[in-house]
Amino acid sequence: MPRVLNAKDKDLRAVSAEIKGMISESKVIIENATHLHGLCGGLKGGDITIEGNSGDYLGVLNDGALIRVRGHAGKYLADNMTRGTVLVEGDADYGAAQYCYGGTVVIRGNAGDFTATMNKGATILIGGDVGDEAATYMLSGDVIIVGNAGSNLGNYLLRGNIYLGGEAASLGHNCKLEDLNDEDVQKLLGYFKKYEIAADAKRFRKISPISSKPFYSKEKK
Repeated sequence: MPRVLNAKDKDLRAVSAEIKGMISESKVIIENATHLHGLCGGLKGGDITIEGNSGDYLGVLNDGALIRVRGHAGKYLADNMTRGTVLVEGDADYGAAQYCYGGTVVIRGNAGDFTATMNKGATILIGGDVGDEAATYMLSGDVIIVGNAGSNLGNYLLRGNIYLGGEAASLGHNCKLEDLNDEDVQKLLGYFKKYEIAADAKRFRKISPISSKPFYSKEKK
């Protein structure tokens, strides 16, 4: 049976200590945690569910834990994550999944501006719409957006793949739209099946970099 931790009127240090004492023995459910910023930071394992909304920086530096949110997530969700999985049933605020080196972030609702900035190898799946400047300076990994995107999607994209199911207000520098190949379709089908996302993989398009060196000017002939 999961153990329940009521975080009401407790500070981050106290709740973090309780989590570390519980996760090796059982799954953990945390209630009343909206006021805590940086919760579940740096964990190397464990199965944790946040009932309701979370604060900012949930799962920062996650290195192997499975973290679920049964509501909405605050700003900077899963910042600098290296391993593990973060699942949000609702929306995520500004700067979700920034600077991630690996792992998986699934946001079933919408995500704010600057989501997936400088992604370095994570899989980031947005079940709804995403704001402006998503996947800016992306270096590796996959970003999947089921809905629409704001302006400058993929700005200065270097490497990696952005898959878009809807429309973007505008693409950023160094971006081009491409049709999917069979490998792309199979990859998306796998993600959608695993995370129970209702989407038609065949209607997606891929955004790829035009150049691997967008910051260098063209040589003069």
